[in-house]
Amino acid sequence: RRMAALQAVVVRDGHVRTIPAMELVTGDVVLLEAGQIMPADLRIVECHSLRMQEAALTGEAHDVTKHADELHEADLPLGDRLNMAFKGTIASAGRGRAVVVATGMQTEMGKIARLLDEDTTSTPLQKRMAVFGKHISFAVLAICGVLFAVGYLRGEEPMLLLLTSISLAVAAIPEALPALMSVTLAISARRMVKKRSLIRRLSAVETLGSVTTICTDKTGTLTLNRMRVEQVALPAEVEIDPTLRERFFQALALSNDVAQDAHGAPLGDGTEVAMYEHALKNGYDKSRLEPAMPRVSEVAFDALRKCMSTVHRVGDEHILFIKGAVESLLERSDGRDGTWFLEQSEAMAKQGYRVMAIGSRAAIPAPMPDDPTMLEQGIMLLGLVGLLDPPRPEATAAVAVCLRAGIRPVMITGDHPQTARSIARKIGILTAQDDGPDAVVSGKELTLLSREELLVRVERIRVYARVSPEQKLNIVSALQENGHFVAMTGDGVNDAPALKRADIGVAMGITGTDVSKEAADMILLDDNFATLAHAVREGRRVFDNILKFIKYTLTSNAGEIWAIALAPMIGLPIPLLPVHILWINLVTDGLPGLALSLEPGEKDLMERPPRHPKASIFAHGLGLHILWVGLLMGAVTLGTQAWSIHAGNAHWQTMAFNVLCLSQMGHVLAIRNSRSFFRTPLFSNPGLLGAIALTLLLQLAVTYLPAMQSVFRTEALSLQEFLIVGALSTIVFIGVEIEKLFARRAPSIEQA
Repeated sequence: RRMAALQAVVVRDGHVRTIPAMELVTGDVVLLEAGQIMPADLRIVECHSLRMQEAALTGEAHDVTKHADELHEADLPLGDRLNMAFKGTIASAGRGRAVVVATGMQTEMGKIARLLDEDTTSTPLQKRMAVFGKHISFAVLAICGVLFAVGYLRGEEPMLLLLTSISLAVAAIPEALPALMSVTLAISARRMVKKRSLIRRLSAVETLGSVTTICTDKTGTLTLNRMRVEQVALPAEVEIDPTLRERFFQALALSNDVAQDAHGAPLGDGTEVAMYEHALKNGYDKSRLEPAMPRVSEVAFDALRKCMSTVHRVGDEHILFIKGAVESLLERSDGRDGTWFLEQSEAMAKQGYRVMAIGSRAAIPAPMPDDPTMLEQGIMLLGLVGLLDPPRPEATAAVAVCLRAGIRPVMITGDHPQTARSIARKIGILTAQDDGPDAVVSGKELTLLSREELLVRVERIRVYARVSPEQKLNIVSALQENGHFVAMTGDGVNDAPALKRADIGVAMGITGTDVSKEAADMILLDDNFATLAHAVREGRRVFDNILKFIKYTLTSNAGEIWAIALAPMIGLPIPLLPVHILWINLVTDGLPGLALSLEPGEKDLMERPPRHPKASIFAHGLGLHILWVGLLMGAVTLGTQAWSIHAGNAHWQTMAFNVLCLSQMGHVLAIRNSRSFFRTPLFSNPGLLGAIALTLLLQLAVTYLPAMQSVFRTEALSLQEFLIVGALSTIVFIGVEIEKLFARRAPSIEQA
């Protein structure tokens, strides 16, 4: 909200002085020059080749040329207000004079700061766990109440019933769940950093797995954020004439202000750098051409002229190179028919290219005039150049992965609608099926839509162009109102409110502003959309593993509940002591459960649709699994207890305790993957195998070490008894494998 302290050069009382930007008031006259950060919102009244970098505010990839003329159209998007300079943007070239029209919170930047006061939304995991906690609480109270009432009516000892009910409550609550979730999310965040995704809020890891819509910026995320010559159109006479063709590439190489840094990398305006590099690629090196063709004069780019020209000496003669808008160069041409150039320019513009015409004038009379603009007559047009900020090579594949996963990518950009549409088509956001009249909408069109109309159309729109920060916020909130979980990417200050409002805000690590990073939940360290697709996969894996832990621990708890609740009803003593219950909940549940967080993602992870935003944790058969497997686990425990007592075995409680613990080990091996255990690589999760081995060792220690026996009231089992315990413990494993077999066959039966 507070930018670095800025200085402003103003004219007050007829004197030029430098003052802190915070002292500016409406009506102050500010002098502008290249490299200056705008201290307020300014109305330009005078300028000379003034260009502004507005990407942080508008999302425009290239510099914007400003002018001082009046604009007559109302409600123009920020990117089209060419006689304005906005606070926080940078003058990249030229100079000018402007009047302060807004300061502080009244500026466009200030309006964005006000939007950041929006409350942060809860994550899907937080919402689901809140509901889950309520369900568990009600279930525990209900079961304890029923058990106490039934026992009391049967004439049981009230104190015994009270202790049993408390034991039941302890057995039902998954004590390890909060700690395990925090550890799981932290481990995943560490994994994601290695894959160029920095998590700022742990809960964002799981949120990624629930995303249904990704609202992505174009510049730098889907594209390289670097202008490049994508297409060149030369008329037939230039194509067949080597001299004219050479002159075309000489114009690209020389008619620019590109310089080189200490490492030889080109520096300058993005458009000029692109043409310079294209000339270099074709063998025309500016550094080698300049000694033979030194620049002697130039006319800088001007918004009214819409062109730039340079004059070079070649031996005893001079040659002028000029580049600019096609219409501007045709006005200065040698009178030849310009129909071909207009048709080619229109065709290239429809493909989303920024079109520049290149021309020259060779026969320059001597002596040279004082005003070089007088030479901009009788121009011969040599060709057209189509420039584009090209898509990232990996963006198309990443978009395809998202579409297969049921996630809808939506482009939100400050660029021109035609440019945005072209990029969206190239990377697959706009398919032939989606590319209808409602697929692309501009910010100006959005202002005409009511809230109800937006809620309807937001489901069909794939590309938003020339949008304001408020409109980005409205788009995100409309999607959320329609039941979507939204990920929003952005790098500019203008993106910050929408980043904060989205279910997960994703800022850019390289080009992102500090404001956008502070508002985001996650930062892409390489500014790459493909990295976001990888992060979504990790989020789904995390949520899958959290569900597996919930399935594991609640099934174990259900087994304890059934064993404790049913034992008195069938005339058996309570099979477990409170210390046994705590051991199971904290050790037997905790260690393997934590290891489940390391389980690799399943093969079809990115082929499934996103989990429904309102789906319960117990959806998709999880609740039924917990119920019947818990009942089976409890039945096996009670069966072991009843058989031991009937056989006169004094170790019946130790045997029941061990059967319940070992049944959980079989259960965790069975649920680690939806495929058969025998088709899952055994060592794909060595951490789980280690946790099971450690748990078994601890269980043996509790059973056989005298020091532990006194604490846990256990007794050593004979080899025969232990083998019986092991055999009975496999029943749960076999039951879950049969369940998985039927579940895998069910889809094929439905399709048949």
